[in-house]
Formats: sequence, C-alpha cells, structure tokens
Amino acid sequence: MSIIAIIPARGGSRGLPGKNIRELANKPLIAHSIINAKEARFVDRVYVSTDDREIARISLDYGAEIINRPHELANDTASSESALIHAVDTIAATGVAIDLVVFLQCTSPIRTGKDIDNAIRKLNQENTDSLLSVSPSHRFLWQETDGIAQSINYDYRHRLRRQDMEPQYVENGSIYIFKPWVLKELNNRLGGKIALFPMSEAASWEIDSLLDFEIAESLLKKQVTVNAY
Repeated sequence: MSIIAIIPARGGSRGLPGKNIRELANKPLIAHSIINAKEARFVDRVYVSTDDREIARISLDYGAEIINRPHELANDTASSESALIHAVDTIAATGVAIDLVVFLQCTSPIRTGKDIDNAIRKLNQENTDSLLSVSPSHRFLWQETDGIAQSINYDYRHRLRRQDMEPQYVENGSIYIFKPWVLKELNNRLGGKIALFPMSEAASWEIDSLLDFEIAESLLKKQVTVNAY
C-alpha cells in the first residue's frame, strides 16, 4: 500500500500573518507536522502544498517534497479540497501510486507519528474509506432559533450525568485520511464508510491565535502525553 501525506500551507493568513512559519518550541509551526508525518512508519512520502517561497524553503529543510500551489488555490476563499485535488493530481502525474492520502493541517502540531500510524491502522482494520480524528466531548449544547433557546444533545428536563451520556466527539482537524476516489468523486475529504479516531484533548490542540501558540508551547515543553485517547 502506497500512503502519502499532504500538508497544505498557504502564505496568507488574515488572522495571524506568517502563522505557518511562526516559531513554536524552537521550530517553525509547519515543521512539526512534517516531522510528525516523517515519523509515521506507514507514510511513504511527505508533501507540502504551498504558494509561498519561504514555506517551501523551510519545508524542504525538514525533508518534505514541494507542490507549487497556484495562487488562485491559495486565497481566502479557496477550499482545502481544491488544494488537495491539485496536489493529488500533481503527484499522480509524476507516476507515484497513491492508495491512501493522509491530510495534515499544520495548525495541529501536537500529534505524533504514532497517532498517524494508529489512525491508518484503524482505517485499514475497519475497512473504511475515510477517517477523521476527533476528541471526546461531554458538553451540553444549546442553540437559539427565532429567540427560542433549545437544548441540542440532551433533554434539559431530564438532565443526565455527563458520564451517562452517549459518547460524542468533536472534529479536531488534526488527522484526515481518505482513499483518492473519495476526494475525486465527492470533492470532499470524507465519504464512503467513515471511521472516527479519538485523540486526547492535548493532542487535539489547534492553533488559530497567539494564545493558542502560547498554550501549545506549554504543552510541548511539558511533554504532555498525546497518545490516542
């Protein structure tokens, strides 16, 4: 089985300029995802899709192969799926066989190569077509519609203890795996039979702000256990 990892990383970021190459625990943010992918025993090749020369340079330094993403696929309105389709087509055109794609977002640096291997193993063992990583949730959710508040995932009139609720999960954005046909036919990272890969809350940490960087730095420095939940 030929398994590739793709890490999309565009140069522009409205919320936090230069986010993908900002230092985190003495390494550029994107370096952590490259290292994670290269540590995974089941991943054969690691690609970074980018429109940015500095991201490309850093990614090469950490051992990734580069896919030059067109600028029209790297603006604020371009979807991750459009970048993934371009990357898969570009890789396939070089003659590389692809059985599975591991899609990693560089805003989720606190995963490990072992997490990736375990996710791949689960997809194969359960014979699914795609997989997403999740973190357990025990939150009581509400929504407001036309000024009326409604409980979503529980009945507030018969409140259960958190430990008695059915298991629920939050998509954490750390690991996605899919067979190429899922992306091609459905224009989506998920489809067919889908598997969930639970991860710890620490391993699920996403970076979108300066505060997120500070928390991730603390987690990495303390070497928090981030194996699957």
